[in-house]
Amino acid sequence: MSVKNIVLVHGGFVDGSGWEPVYKILKKDGYSVRIVQNPTLSLANDVAVTRRAIAAEDGPVILVGHSYGGVVVSEAGTDPKVKAVVYIAAFAPDKGESVSSLIANPPPGAPVPPILPPQGGFLFLDRSKFAASFAADVAPELAAFMADSQVPWGVEALAGAVSEPAWRTRPSWYLVATEDRMIPPPAQRAMAQRAGSQVVETSGSHSVYVSKPEVVAALIVQAARNSN
Repeated sequence: MSVKNIVLVHGGFVDGSGWEPVYKILKKDGYSVRIVQNPTLSLANDVAVTRRAIAAEDGPVILVGHSYGGVVVSEAGTDPKVKAVVYIAAFAPDKGESVSSLIANPPPGAPVPPILPPQGGFLFLDRSKFAASFAADVAPELAAFMADSQVPWGVEALAGAVSEPAWRTRPSWYLVATEDRMIPPPAQRAMAQRAGSQVVETSGSHSVYVSKPEVVAALIVQAARNSN
């Protein structure tokens, strides 16, 4: 029997609505799916919100994170109900690591995300460069909407360090987006290898969960079927 409960966690600059295409596929396949709406103000708060979503499910859970959501699921995934963690073009930090520490030394030649200087403790992406960096393979009108509806990402959330990563005690899966211009693909591969994840690669932007929901859903189903 597959694990039937899926909890999806979004990353920075966006909310949970981007998961809708993946949600529809998983629901059609008979899964119970819950989408966490993290405030992205602090890691501790986002983990608390995610753990409440896990608690609301009636059995074992597959926990999925995109981008910064990977940090959240690494910390929240030690919950006893979580059977596996799935990373979608996500950060997969080790103990003591945060987004801030993981992006401190980018690989030579890696694209630099167009993050604007902090405004009152919050970060935004340059709207004119959002599509190229975050959503290059998303329909232009949707990419523009994502740019114009950005969720402020708290500087404190970027500094939040993981205490004990779930991937050390749970099986994990990782989807590498090979055209990602936010988290360099070599960094994704390195984190996935360190975590011992089962890895799938696909051509896609950082918004691969929006542009290629079938690929993303298939990896989540793979985790659900192999995590009892």
